[in-house]
Amino acid sequence: MIKAAMIGIAGVFLALQLKNSKPEFAVYLSISAGVLLLLLAVERLEVVVESVKLIQSSISVQTAYIQVLLKIIGITYISEFASDICRDAGYSTIAGQIGVFSKLSILAVSMPIITALLDTIHGFLGG
Repeated sequence: MIKAAMIGIAGVFLALQLKNSKPEFAVYLSISAGVLLLLLAVERLEVVVESVKLIQSSISVQTAYIQVLLKIIGITYISEFASDICRDAGYSTIAGQIGVFSKLSILAVSMPIITALLDTIHGFLGG
């Protein structure tokens, strides 16, 4: 966490220094710091994936459900990263559209689970 905080703080300070004289370089620096932080997050995500696999092996959960969960996590991280970069660059409309697309993507990915849940509820109700 300290490494991530240091990268973030250094990126912000350097971008602030460049913002007045070379604003385009400040955006590039911000993107670079974000990519470095994303790479650090990927390392942590590997730990999460291994933990989810361990949970899956210890209890009876279908592989499809775990895959959907991991896809949702990936969609969330990627969309937050991309929309934050757009917002920092001053393109909040595009950032908002990325957010809308990510929500629709999560809904589309989770539809098999929602359908299975509705089938289960329908079965309990005697339909």
